[in-house]
Amino acid sequence: MKKLLIMLAVALPLPLLHANTDKPWDGGYTTYKGRYFVYSNELGEQQPPTRQDRKMAFLIEGKIAKEMFESIGPDLKSACGASARLRIREKGDLECTLDKDTPSSPYTCRFGLNLKTGKSIPGSTC
Repeated sequence: MKKLLIMLAVALPLPLLHANTDKPWDGGYTTYKGRYFVYSNELGEQQPPTRQDRKMAFLIEGKIAKEMFESIGPDLKSACGASARLRIREKGDLECTLDKDTPSSPYTCRFGLNLKTGKSIPGSTC
């Protein structure tokens, strides 16, 4: 009996490991919806890119943004723009939001890269 309980305790959670995915993990890349732009200067005062100053800001939406949002909690309570309708989460230079007023694509993540140094930078100004 004890052996049966141990086997059940181990086996029951296994299907839950893949409950949040549409297909089993295969180690391959998946496509996603996103946009980017290249600029120089700072995000709030961006200019056309130059040879000496090239940065790229990325905006990702959809399923991947939802997965990222859910992975980096908790919500920031006093973040710029945060409200009951706009939830914001950050980790390092990654910012993800859940905007309940945009039902067609409520999840969005932003981050950036400095293309001259290869280092991550914020992808949003607020």
